[in-house]
Amino acid sequence: MIFPILIISIFWLVNIYFRIRFSLHMMQIEMYDNEKFINWSRKNRKRFLTQKSRIMIGISALLTMSYIFLSYNIYILIVLWAIASIATIEFNKYEAKKPLVYTGRAKRLFLSTVVIALLDIVVIVFLSRLISGEEYYVAISATILALALYFGTYYVVGGVWLIKPVERIINMKYYRMAKNKLKNMEELTTIGITGSYGKTSTKFITAKIIEQKYKTYMTPGSFNTPMGISKAVNNELDENYKVFVAELGADRIGDIKETSNLVSPKIGILTAVGPSHLETFKSIENIIKTKYELIEALPYDGWAIFNYDNEYVKKLADKTYTRKLLYGLNNTDDLDIYADNIKSGREGSTFTLHIKEKGKVDCKTSLLGKHNILNILAGVSAAYAMDMTLVQIASGIEKIESIEHRLQLIDPGTGVLVIDDAFNSNPSGAAAALEVLGEFEGNRKIIVTPGMVELGQIEYEENKKFGNLIGDTCDLVILVGENRTRAIKEGLEETDFEMHNLVTVKSLKESEDAMKSLLRSGDVVLFENDLPDTYNE
Repeated sequence: MIFPILIISIFWLVNIYFRIRFSLHMMQIEMYDNEKFINWSRKNRKRFLTQKSRIMIGISALLTMSYIFLSYNIYILIVLWAIASIATIEFNKYEAKKPLVYTGRAKRLFLSTVVIALLDIVVIVFLSRLISGEEYYVAISATILALALYFGTYYVVGGVWLIKPVERIINMKYYRMAKNKLKNMEELTTIGITGSYGKTSTKFITAKIIEQKYKTYMTPGSFNTPMGISKAVNNELDENYKVFVAELGADRIGDIKETSNLVSPKIGILTAVGPSHLETFKSIENIIKTKYELIEALPYDGWAIFNYDNEYVKKLADKTYTRKLLYGLNNTDDLDIYADNIKSGREGSTFTLHIKEKGKVDCKTSLLGKHNILNILAGVSAAYAMDMTLVQIASGIEKIESIEHRLQLIDPGTGVLVIDDAFNSNPSGAAAALEVLGEFEGNRKIIVTPGMVELGQIEYEENKKFGNLIGDTCDLVILVGENRTRAIKEGLEETDFEMHNLVTVKSLKESEDAMKSLLRSGDVVLFENDLPDTYNE
């Protein structure tokens, strides 16, 4: 009976391979975090506990029962089981926004997951033979292996657990290398930036302004974890740079402290505190505590920079007695750096910049939205701490380019303007994006959105409020994902929005097809948030 079980095992491995590859992709998007992956799986059960896998269980059970009662040739069962296995393979053919990348870590995780799958075969066959005996263990194994296919997505969770010690050793090696390298660069000034939102845009803006006086390096893209920053430092940062601008991300208490210990910031910018990643932080208090870890890591002669318009940040600033700078747009008498006379249009924004002890200067930028002006003020505050002049600062502001997928205004030459704010979405940013859209007077205003995610228990209510704002601003609404956007629809229904101008589609691709017949010259389209592959319905 060894040959029959070998054949079943081979076909099972072919089937499970595709499930492992899919779960590896999702795990990579969830930053190789088991808790985040399991939370995702609970919300997206249909994506891996699929109808095909249920059919496979039914066929296997039917074949096993018929074999036990009818005692036909075992190879008939094997052939039928193999055909069913091939027919129910989940190829998961979908257009990935962020494709699976076989990094060293991904390869190690794939290998460890396959090892767990192989061990599972051995255990299943051994126990089946022990319990049911030589005559029936192949048939029994076939059904249990079908059940294992059904839950096969979770093999990757075991894989993460299995290689965790290895990854810790590898990570610490590169972490120490980066930390030692930064420690030995005595002339380097590090600017750390954190916040619930706005940190990536602030990083780009700050680097552009600072480089008007100093040779500046910033972490690429959204590299904001200890390992991402370590990689950037080890591979790209050298003695020629005088300023290092680092974005510090976090999902849990202690994350910012760990990254701050790595980069040793002298200037710390806290952009905002809000409900982003509330699922992993569990409470807004935990978010506040974590973001403040950056300020606590600053040296005695450092600079703490706060967005004083954010109520949570304001409270943190008020309890901070080290050297600090306050920026914002409101309550200007309390601020060190602020902007007024803000005007926005198709060419960008203009405003007057006021800096304590330096005076004021008129500025212009290609960026849209008041929240981008706030991000600019954060960068200006860092420039002030670095003793830059008004002329240098204004020159840097003018050179700031639109940041991809962050309120990026695009004119494709079709008569339709596009505002691309697809990178991420949070309550404050979504409201700011709609405010920008509302400034296009005389144009039909359209939004394409799947709503906001990772807001924990307040997600439904915040999306409903988002729907209220959309209803007060937009003429045509395209919602991506019927289940995901129910809260937005409820919010729309509470406004005067004409519901016949609501279109619901299943995917971003489907929304693009819908717009071909809906758009006309003069329209302005806002793309607000683009969910990762883990959130597809």
